[in-house]
Amino acid sequence: MFSKVFKNIINQGARQYSSKKGLKVTVCGGSGGIGQPLSLLLKQSPLITDLAIYDIAPVTPGVVADLSHMDTNSNVTSHVGLDNLKDAVAGTDVVIIPAGIPRKPGMTRDDLFNTNISIVCDIIKVIGQVSPHALVGIISNPVNSAVPAAAEILKKLNVYDPKRLFGVTTLDIVRSNRFIAELKGLNATDVNVPVIGGHSGPTIIPLISQCTPQVTFDHDVLVKLTKRIQEAGTEVVQAKAGAGSATLSMAFAGAKFTTSMCRAILGEPNVVECSFVESTVTDSPYFSTPVLIGKNGIEKNFGMGNLSDFEKDLLKAALPELASNIKKGADFGKNYK
Repeated sequence: MFSKVFKNIINQGARQYSSKKGLKVTVCGGSGGIGQPLSLLLKQSPLITDLAIYDIAPVTPGVVADLSHMDTNSNVTSHVGLDNLKDAVAGTDVVIIPAGIPRKPGMTRDDLFNTNISIVCDIIKVIGQVSPHALVGIISNPVNSAVPAAAEILKKLNVYDPKRLFGVTTLDIVRSNRFIAELKGLNATDVNVPVIGGHSGPTIIPLISQCTPQVTFDHDVLVKLTKRIQEAGTEVVQAKAGAGSATLSMAFAGAKFTTSMCRAILGEPNVVECSFVESTVTDSPYFSTPVLIGKNGIEKNFGMGNLSDFEKDLLKAALPELASNIKKGADFGKNYK
């Protein structure tokens, strides 16, 4: 049974905004390891009236048939193959993209580059042609490269709006909240840790000094905790012994971010999420920080705040790798046909 916690998440703002127009959300990669549980969670949201499931997998109609039996308000539609992607994204308010292959033991997120970035670019091109005003969240790894690649595709179509393109890093926040709660004996739903930077290894920078409620750790514990947050994806990959990567927790985090975008589009104020977006906060042209999301996307970037000396060192170590990841993705997008 799904937790009461997630039911609270998907119902946030629902009572206040339920009288307004419901939204169409498109899940690209909706039949995959992340896509299926993500779609299941989104099917429960009272904010969504149309849920379009796109995938190239032949099982997609079956996934949709299964979802359609749920007694929730949204209608679900099946869209199989690239030729049917236009219908999936036509008139959509939000597109969330978990499409791609998962990591296996020994693989880094960057090892997924060629396959997953090609998939993302194919999807982004159609979104740019059909629904350029949709808010787009990219889950597919490597996020640090996928977002700049997507931006270049949209630029070539003359429809790029940096306020509408998001790299979904929410899983890093979810993990940070959980791990800190475990160490401090707190309720994880009461913990909020901003995580900045990127979404791979040393580019993940949890700002534990800015945690709510305030927490402190001895230096050696802080180092181990930070390393665990940065390598948590690998922890899951190894635990699954070659059978997959983080799918359930990623679906939870992806649904949380998607729900936040829906709440913002429907007019709820003060919707803030960390996300990997075009940025001037650092020398990196893309960087994850807390952003205020409104009806048309990003309304304000809150930046990094005051960093501890430890966090400043993490930032210094992260920037060169981020620069490399971003350049690789941007170059791919520029050369994409």
